[in-house]
Amino acid sequence: MNTEVVPHMMGGKGHIVKNTLLTEDQMNSKNRIFAEMTLEPDCSLGYHVHHGDAEAYYILSGEGEYDDNGVIRTVKAGDVTYTPDGKGHSLENKGSENLVFIALVIYN
Repeated sequence: MNTEVVPHMMGGKGHIVKNTLLTEDQMNSKNRIFAEMTLEPDCSLGYHVHHGDAEAYYILSGEGEYDDNGVIRTVKAGDVTYTPDGKGHSLENKGSENLVFIALVIYN
């Protein structure tokens, strides 16, 4: 597993810890990202719009504020989000514990 710290991912606050579970090559270039992501308190993944792909998050632990194309909602362990091609989203950890989730980016 490859671990990297990505500062200001998609223009977000702080950094995100990304543990790549499978590489794009291992997924035969059918998916771009399959990773466990950790947002520490007060960190965020900035708002971004998907072009040519879609993204799903599965929340493992913690709690965050999810912007689903302008609709804000709280997400917690067990929740799943989905952002289709042409739509945007962001995620911010507003809690006191790490927000850990699986991210999957799927090519169209």
